[in-house]
Amino acid sequence: MARRLRPVGLGFFGTAPVRLVFEREMSAAPEQVFHALAADASGWPRWFSAVTFARAADDGTGREIRLRGGTRFEETVLVAREPEVYAYRVDVTNAPGARALAEEWRLTPHGTGTRLRWTFAADGPAPFRFLLGLARPGLGRAFRDAVRSLDRRLAAR
Repeated sequence: MARRLRPVGLGFFGTAPVRLVFEREMSAAPEQVFHALAADASGWPRWFSAVTFARAADDGTGREIRLRGGTRFEETVLVAREPEVYAYRVDVTNAPGARALAEEWRLTPHGTGTRLRWTFAADGPAPFRFLLGLARPGLGRAFRDAVRSLDRRLAAR
């Protein structure tokens, strides 16, 4: 059953009870990476294996996402400042336990490529927060694999 989460803003990335932060370097330029993140929503399933469906909604101010296993998200884009940061919050989900969820993708130039930092911020009851802590290695692996796949995809263009 889908339910509405607490709306959060950019400040949540600094105050969330659970903050999982992952970083990777890419050979692609920040502008290319930003475009893949923010402008090509429907392309996410091609490089992020956990995502089975993605599309922009509400004239680009929102997104609809489906993950493997049936989890669904309706999201609001909080900021899309090219080529530095792309962040969104989850407004509606069928994921149990979550009270608030948001993700931030921060891009910084690194040589001729990009350093990409993904922050997954969440709030929920203690069992939910505990489970996210256990999920950290899997989320890190998913991020690493997605970034590697996206970098290969961008290099092939």
